[in-house]
Amino acid sequence: MGYTTYARGVIAIHPPIPWHRIKDSPFLPDGGNDELDVKFVLSQEERDTSEGVLTVIEATGVEQRYEDDPRNYNIVVHLQRLIDAFPDHEFLGRFECEGEEAGDLWRVEIEGRKAMKVKPRIVWPDGSETRPR
Repeated sequence: MGYTTYARGVIAIHPPIPWHRIKDSPFLPDGGNDELDVKFVLSQEERDTSEGVLTVIEATGVEQRYEDDPRNYNIVVHLQRLIDAFPDHEFLGRFECEGEEAGDLWRVEIEGRKAMKVKPRIVWPDGSETRPR
C-alpha cells in the first residue's frame, strides 16, 4: 500500500515527436519501465502511399502512467527527464494533482523547460481574518 496521488491533464508536445525518436523510449505506454510516473500520449494516423497504407505514430503529449492507484511520487523528476531528452520540442500545459488526504492539492507546471511542483496559496476574503466577538 502507498499514498495515492492523481495527476489529471495532458502536457502537449509541440511539434509532436516522430516514432523513430521514441521507439526505444522508456516513456512509451508499454515501454516496460513501471517505475516511471509519466508516459507519452501517442497519435496514430494511416496515410495512403503509392506502396500501400503507411501508419504514422507520434508522441503528441505526456500524461500520468497509471489510471488505477497512481502513486506519482516522482512525477516532477520523471517529467523533467523526459523534457531534457527532447530539447528541440516544447512542452505546454500542466497536471492538476490531488492526493488522497483532504487539502492535498498541487500542480505540476512547466516554466520554460523546467518542470516544477506548485502549491496553492489560501487567501482569506478581505475583512474575514478577524471578526469581532
